[in-house]
Amino acid sequence: MTSDTPSAGSALRDSARRTLHLEQQAIGALVARLDDAFDHACELILACRGRVVVTGMGKSGHIAGKIAATLASTGTPAFFVHPGEASHGDLGMITPGDVVLALSNSGETAEVTALLPLLKRMKVPLISMTGRPASSLARHAEAHLDTGVEREACPLDLAPTASTTAALAMGDALAVALLESRGFTAEDFALSHPGGSLGKRLLLRVGDLMHRRQPAAPGAAGQPAARRPAGDHPPGAGFHLRGGPRRPPRRGLHRWRPAPHPGPAQRPDRPERG
Repeated sequence: MTSDTPSAGSALRDSARRTLHLEQQAIGALVARLDDAFDHACELILACRGRVVVTGMGKSGHIAGKIAATLASTGTPAFFVHPGEASHGDLGMITPGDVVLALSNSGETAEVTALLPLLKRMKVPLISMTGRPASSLARHAEAHLDTGVEREACPLDLAPTASTTAALAMGDALAVALLESRGFTAEDFALSHPGGSLGKRLLLRVGDLMHRRQPAAPGAAGQPAARRPAGDHPPGAGFHLRGGPRRPPRRGLHRWRPAPHPGPAQRPDRPERG
């Protein structure tokens, strides 16, 4: 192979650079399209008393699921509904107090547009996110967010690549604008992220790791109070009596027994009284 012939590795990197450059352009183009429709979409969600129902088909459906998860974790209750399943019963998940956010790059996805008459009958506000402002979905929406791209990163201009990246970025922009408007804090964020290292870092306190002394159980008259066990113990544990001698644990739990009183034979000799 001569030095002026690009290697296979260089060709792969060139392809990756073209993809990233196209997707960077797709996101950058969204900035100039932010207008009153974006404000209206935020106002509809902020006024919503129910949930934000996000829907989409195919690759747009995957992006819709991620947007729903981001909204839910940043103070905006949301969930994803598959549009195909919605036409077969799952539409019952949507209530009049909800807001629907529908994604479709073409704006003509049959499974999504089939829901439009039903949503209108339910008087549910609709926000659309498409690449065609003149599409059926965009025209029926109260607020439309334009996420169109000049071309996909796919060399065939077919596979959803730049368009899904643009939709994902617009969803993030929507979620962040809403959390800032709500005054969402790190403490609020922690409440929905109790698991993993993130939850431990935000929620764990020193007191959660400290062992607290348990209150003493009242004893019988003339007997010292017994300390209650701190929790479930394996066989062999027992009570420790305050003021009494420390004894090695025996197998199983045992009741406290008072020491026997000394009998006549054990009493020390005493001089008889005259």
